[in-house]
Amino acid sequence: MEATETPEHAESAAAPERPATGQAAPQAPEAAAPVTPDAAVPEAETVVVPVTPEAAGPAGETVVVPSRGRRAGRTVALIAVAAVLGIVGGTAVGYGVQAEREPTPLPALNQADLAYPKPLPKGGTVEPLPVSEDRGAKTEGDLRKLLLPKPAGAKKADFADDDGWLTVPEYASEFDRPGPALRHELGNGIRRVATTSWRTGEFRVTEIRLVQFRPSDFLGAKDHSEDQRSYMGDDEFAGNEGDALKSSANGRYYVFPVHKEAGYLDLYEARAYLHRGDVAVEIFMIDTKKISKKDIASVAERQLGRL
Repeated sequence: MEATETPEHAESAAAPERPATGQAAPQAPEAAAPVTPDAAVPEAETVVVPVTPEAAGPAGETVVVPSRGRRAGRTVALIAVAAVLGIVGGTAVGYGVQAEREPTPLPALNQADLAYPKPLPKGGTVEPLPVSEDRGAKTEGDLRKLLLPKPAGAKKADFADDDGWLTVPEYASEFDRPGPALRHELGNGIRRVATTSWRTGEFRVTEIRLVQFRPSDFLGAKDHSEDQRSYMGDDEFAGNEGDALKSSANGRYYVFPVHKEAGYLDLYEARAYLHRGDVAVEIFMIDTKKISKKDIASVAERQLGRL
């Protein structure tokens, strides 16, 4: 007898296969809800952020989170633009206010009328300055004539030069380092050296040197005097800054501390350094007795008067 299919068997044959254990049953897609204009969302960049199993949606779904980065960047840019516009606007308003104001006149110049020399007649010449006013004419002649003359009763010093001149190498040889001294003075434009010396009393000796530099090196005499004065503050020399020479803007004189040495008489020394024009003046005074500031200053002031 043939078996006949029962309704139960027919139902089971027509039913779809069930998913295996652990698989989610497929779901029919939901119909997309219509989006109205009021519910429209502005475009925004989105970032897919994976979530933890605890926060995951059904069947391991991911959550879509809108990004805020681009909006924050736009906010900063808008603030910067607003600041720039504020500065530009303020500057424009300031210029506008200034432009509407009445101009303020400048104060008058407090200057007397300039005086100009009368023009020379055609073919005329300028009269030369008198010797009393022409400093160059004074020093262009015999420089020895500008040396202070020996005081009455003074004797010739033992080391005095008969002709009153020192050659440039002879002058440099009296420095501690003659070679560098000679190169330095030649670089300064040294021209010639006139000298005189005398002895008064038993041991006091006074020596004066006029060191002239070339007119093209108009700072030669000034630099030379400043170099010599710069050494005077050292303990090896005067050990003090000296005193300003009257009637001179740059001259100074120095009294050295006494030099004592066993078997010898005490030695006292004073110096003066100044310059006038292209001539530097050096004055040396030594004695076995104390030299006062008045003694060296008197000689320096009288020699300055000769120039």
